[in-house]
Amino acid sequence: MYTKQISTDEIDDLLTVFDQYMVFYQQRSDPAKYKRYLSERLSNQEATVFIAYNPKHEPVGFVLNYHCFSSVSLGKVIVLNDLFVIESHRQQGIANRLIDCAIDLAKSTGSIRVDLSTAKTNSTAQALYEKLGFVKDQDYLNYSLATID
Repeated sequence: MYTKQISTDEIDDLLTVFDQYMVFYQQRSDPAKYKRYLSERLSNQEATVFIAYNPKHEPVGFVLNYHCFSSVSLGKVIVLNDLFVIESHRQQGIANRLIDCAIDLAKSTGSIRVDLSTAKTNSTAQALYEKLGFVKDQDYLNYSLATID
């Protein structure tokens, strides 16, 4: 297994697993729509994506990171927004390696931290994040407001 930062040239590799990720989160399969969205993020350098490949060069997981800033901390922040490993390849350390890619990205871009969130019920992910040194925020609550129906 190996990981690779991708460009728009490898967008089809990302779509292979991204569509499965979206279906996992109860979104409808729509590779064409996702391709437009992801191509735009990569072309505008708004996101950095790493893909994990198996020895047959088949994509088996990915991590999508957004670049943003913190005014209070006066620094750049990497938001580990999406992490997914296809079910047949879980429990093999792939998620750890993809998270390491996000951490290395933060270090190489001079970012002050990596932020992420996960479902309150996703105890497996929480255990992994805590094992890797991520600390649950005790100071802030997150809120969202939908602006589009």
